Order: sequence, then C-alpha cells, then structure tokens
Amino acid sequence: MTERNSKDLKVLLVEDVEDTRLFMRLALEDQGFIVFEAEDGQAAVASAARDAPDVILMDLTLPRMDGFAAAKLMRQNNDLKNVPIIAVTAHQEIRFRTDAKASGFDAYVTKPIDINWLKELINGLI
Repeated sequence: MTERNSKDLKVLLVEDVEDTRLFMRLALEDQGFIVFEAEDGQAAVASAARDAPDVILMDLTLPRMDGFAAAKLMRQNNDLKNVPIIAVTAHQEIRFRTDAKASGFDAYVTKPIDINWLKELINGLI
C-alpha cells in the first residue's frame, strides 16, 4: 500500500465542542488535510455518506446520536464500511475502548491530541 499525501486526504471531524473542533480543524488543515465537520452523530452519518471521507475522527459522547451508534451505521453502508474510523475522546476507561472496537472503530486516541502522531496514525490506517 502506498502512502498518500495528506493534502489529498479528506477527514470528517466529528466533535460537539466548538472550540475543540476549531482547534482540531486548524491543526489538521495545517497538516494539509481537507476537513469536513459534524457536531453530532446524526450529522456525521449524513456527512460521511455525502462527502466520502478517507478517514473519520469521531468523539464518542455526542448529542442526538453518540459515536458508537454513528460508527455502527457507517459500517452498514457499503461505501463507508472500509473507511478508517478513529475514536478521539477524553474517555480512558477500558469499557469505552471495548465498546468502540465492537462498534467498528479502527483506533482509539485520547485527548489531548498530538497532531503529528495523529497524522502518522491516519497514514498507517489509509
């Protein structure tokens, strides 16, 4: 598998806290990613189907539909079932990690995020 340049990678960023979403979007764009945003799980499912992201970064605790339910729905969509989904959360408990894996997440990252490490993780999953 050849590594793709982040400049052509589309990232769906799903985060309900506006300040956190802004920080992450700016950091990801600084790394060259094209970033789409959603603030809840329901909007994330719609955006993922519409925007065809290369990777999804999603919080677990979201309004309207949590990240677990959103990931399960995305995995049922043939166009999204192989798109890497990374949990980006403050939850460090084993139960959350286990539930994330069972819901279809490919990786689990706890906040605060080291954006350079995250870029390497994304490149490894693509």
